[in-house]
Amino acid sequence: MDGFWFDYIVLPLLILLARIVDVSLDTVRVILVAKGYRKVAPFIGFFQVLVWVITITRIMANLDNWLTYIGYAGGFAIGTYVGMRIEAKLALGYELVRVITRADAGLLIKSLQDHGYPVTTVSGQGKDGKVGILFIILKRKSIGEVVQLIKQFNPRAFYTIEDVRFVSNGIYLPKTENIRRTRYRPR
Repeated sequence: MDGFWFDYIVLPLLILLARIVDVSLDTVRVILVAKGYRKVAPFIGFFQVLVWVITITRIMANLDNWLTYIGYAGGFAIGTYVGMRIEAKLALGYELVRVITRADAGLLIKSLQDHGYPVTTVSGQGKDGKVGILFIILKRKSIGEVVQLIKQFNPRAFYTIEDVRFVSNGIYLPKTENIRRTRYRPR
């Protein structure tokens, strides 16, 4: 290959692609650590650092080529986006959906239970009077379906979705889900 084409077109593109892989792996690794998947994260970290070392070595060998810097920075930006998309597709972990409603939630509760979701209800006092509070713990992959049911059966309900780091006992979760049982170990 001609030196100009390789140095100013191919090399920056290779660095861009390598950095996309590197940062995507890093994003997924950090999210896996935060969600408690500590056995997989070191393997991802190994390959992430390997790609980074190879990439930074090529940049250091071509310090006078400013296009490698652009490829490196662009790869970081695109890699962050790609990593978030990968993590969203994986949808790992559990979520807690808390629904607060002033209207009768009987149909919503029945629908959620018919779909296999465990619902715990509590009565409470809100700003404007009595409210019903529903707690639903489920796999993150199921969030879309549950939100759709909430909007269908109780569109004026207030709901929040929170990340759950640990679930102690999976017997209350829907039987159709693959329950990941883990022991909690404080840091």
